[in-house]
Amino acid sequence: MRILALALAASTMLVSPALAQQTAPAPILTTPEAKDVWTYARPEVARVTHVALDLRADFARKTLSGTATLDILAAPGATEIVLDDDGLVITKVTDAAGKPLPFAIGTAKPDLGAPLTVQLHGARKIVVHYATAPGASALQWLAPALTAGKKKPYLFSQGQPINNRSWIPTQDSPGIRQTWSATLTVPADLVAVASGARIDGAKGVPAGKGWHSFRFRMDKPVPPYLIAFAVGDLAFQPVGPRAGVWTEPSMLAAAAKEVADVEKMIDAAQALYGPYRWGRYDMLVLPPSFPYGGMENPTLTFLTPTIITGDKSNVDVVAHELAHSWSGNLVTNATWSDSWLNEGFTTYFENRIMEAVYGKERAATDADLEWDGLQRDIADAGGMEAPTTRLHGDPGATFGQLDYFKGSTFLRTIERTVGRARWDVYLRGYFDRHAFQPQTTAGFLADLRANLVKGDAGLEANLQLDKWAYAAGLPNNAVHVQSATLKAVDAALAAVNAGGPVSAVHPQGWATQQWLRFLNGLNRQQTPTRLKELDETLGLSASNNAYVRSAWGELAIANRYDPAVPSIEKLVGSVGRGLLIYPIYKDLMAQGDWGTPIARRFYEASKARYHPTVAAGVAKIVGAD
Repeated sequence: MRILALALAASTMLVSPALAQQTAPAPILTTPEAKDVWTYARPEVARVTHVALDLRADFARKTLSGTATLDILAAPGATEIVLDDDGLVITKVTDAAGKPLPFAIGTAKPDLGAPLTVQLHGARKIVVHYATAPGASALQWLAPALTAGKKKPYLFSQGQPINNRSWIPTQDSPGIRQTWSATLTVPADLVAVASGARIDGAKGVPAGKGWHSFRFRMDKPVPPYLIAFAVGDLAFQPVGPRAGVWTEPSMLAAAAKEVADVEKMIDAAQALYGPYRWGRYDMLVLPPSFPYGGMENPTLTFLTPTIITGDKSNVDVVAHELAHSWSGNLVTNATWSDSWLNEGFTTYFENRIMEAVYGKERAATDADLEWDGLQRDIADAGGMEAPTTRLHGDPGATFGQLDYFKGSTFLRTIERTVGRARWDVYLRGYFDRHAFQPQTTAGFLADLRANLVKGDAGLEANLQLDKWAYAAGLPNNAVHVQSATLKAVDAALAAVNAGGPVSAVHPQGWATQQWLRFLNGLNRQQTPTRLKELDETLGLSASNNAYVRSAWGELAIANRYDPAVPSIEKLVGSVGRGLLIYPIYKDLMAQGDWGTPIARRFYEASKARYHPTVAAGVAKIVGAD
């Protein structure tokens, strides 16, 4: 409603625009395409602007309990606020003075949870007293045996896209940006970290016998999925004046060495698209069950340990999460129908950072592999006419990694069409104009036309903007970057595919990107003799690179190659990253009578090690209840 929009605008009039963007409530978009169908909230009536958490972590019961105090901005006459709730055990809701407020929890829907409606009675600050359920979808409680140190338990959260409603009673929509603070009370022998500025020291402050508290604050409005924390046996090592690594002590040296170039990445990113606005850029390397390659939580990127291979060949993941500090964290998709505004922009930006730090050929190699992934995803989605190949579509429906690959190719095509210098000026201005605000595909195209195309009919026709954003498939102006490094791999690949000896392949010094080009390019139908030759010559089953093991597993499964099954079982039992294990389970299930029982056996043995979201995803693949 315009009433609330006017209230927001009025709140920014007496301060500078730059400061207002960081401190005032972010605007709510009310155009039809900005309607978020994955939230029960009605932010045009009443919205959350700040969340203050005070929670205690009970590892024995696997629950967080305490309070969430919410600051409310309401339109005149608003009598209630609607929040998102997924399994929270709510004991009471009060105003700031402790007076009880009526509340009701509506009917839950699969994956969305339920609406939590609170009668305001004039309150503009409400306090929710609650506890999380032991199976909260955002939280993974790890027994000591599932950590690197094997001695202490571990807990971490993963909010994207809508899992934070399982531990925070708030409006869980990317278009409803909120500031936040937290006091986390944890066992005294553990350390808490979070995606906000640390107020206390590394060891926290005593909070009763056997407990310590840690306080954090995020004073810039962020989408709520970026509120994140972890608790464990954690140590810290700086890798530069603005950046450092948290992880378990036994992993610290290797992790710090792998990400040692992050300060160069920050410098490169700022030179491209403006200042880094979040203070520190620290990283947390998690246990192997972390479900993603990385998660761009502000001030504390979460990273999978699978990127640590000793050769920095996977630090594009770090560049990707850093780039999110602009595309995603600074300018955020208003709904999950437009997640490409996060991931496509970030994949493009990541590539520019990699080029600045490691050179054009490294960037070309990554871009060429993106093109491979783009072609595979389009084919697997059903071809160029498949509706799931659209960038803007139903939330969560874009196939595979098309948000990433088609989105980045779109931006790279604009760059090639208008020239890099002109494009960089535009993109830097875009991040400034929309800093700390939500965005839609329609909003981006309008900004592009106003500030880059500027009525040039010829340029408009050449760019094919609407086709890229809204149509299925790939427009005919798509730019394919080709890599000399991968051409050399292709030559070896062609020889092997033609029947040549595997011993003629010399992979010494290959980075992950070269391995993936080779393994994914091998003919899908192979004889057992040839598979044995590949495995023994190249050491595939014994590789310490999870990307290599996953790609080898896909090839072996396609041929029902039993000798590779123990290696595959070890991979899915020790790694919880969806990118690496989902294809394994899907391929096994596609093998029917041979693969289905193997997939279900793997799942039953490994599900306790997976994050709840990954466990649920694998359960759907294997048909488990």
